[in-house]
Amino acid sequence: MSQQAPENPAPQPQVKVNLLNVCTPSAEEQKEIASALARIPKQPLFSDDFEVSHGRSTLAEAPNFLQSGQGATRMSDDSSVANYVRIRREFAVQALFSSVQYSFSNDGQNMVETLVLHVRDPKDLIMVSMEDSASAISSAENMVTANTPASRVRLERFGKSSIALARCAGSENGAAPDQSAYEPLFRSASEVLANYRSLLGVRRTVPAELAQIPAAGSKAKPKSAKTTEEKK
Repeated sequence: MSQQAPENPAPQPQVKVNLLNVCTPSAEEQKEIASALARIPKQPLFSDDFEVSHGRSTLAEAPNFLQSGQGATRMSDDSSVANYVRIRREFAVQALFSSVQYSFSNDGQNMVETLVLHVRDPKDLIMVSMEDSASAISSAENMVTANTPASRVRLERFGKSSIALARCAGSENGAAPDQSAYEPLFRSASEVLANYRSLLGVRRTVPAELAQIPAAGSKAKPKSAKTTEEKK
């Protein structure tokens, strides 16, 4: 006896994909980016809590934020190893933002700076992040003193999709989009980055922390054994 298929098959789960228009955000999205950047304090009151760390990280692929936009930093096909430095400061209780974190990474091909500010009581806005990158600068010292302009801005929102703006280059299929209308936003983000480089002591801290990272593959020298005479 043949079996009949059920009349009402179980519905397939829906997959929702949000595509960010990072090259040409809408007028409303531009207003939100401008508003978020304007709310970042220029002379913040930091608490005594802070964190400075350094290390090495292996990346099998570029982070999602780097992949957004046609002008994203180019990464090699193989996994890359990057040395990084992170600086974190806490804001005073009355501030809109709870903390700010600056990150610098260098994989030998690209140097990337990222500044992230987290909102203390997220109701609409959760986080604001800015990023810049360079591949033709000779050293980390030159990178952090060059005030490289921001090339990406991203807003993480509560219960809504993210908003992003990125520098977009041309491709084989077409010329670069006209982004002249977004120059005030890029300029505002660049000013925030420059200000917080100074506030967080980036120019001094980053080279000093990178100098403490041992070269890849190096091992600590073993301690020499004490002689019999020294043990007596």
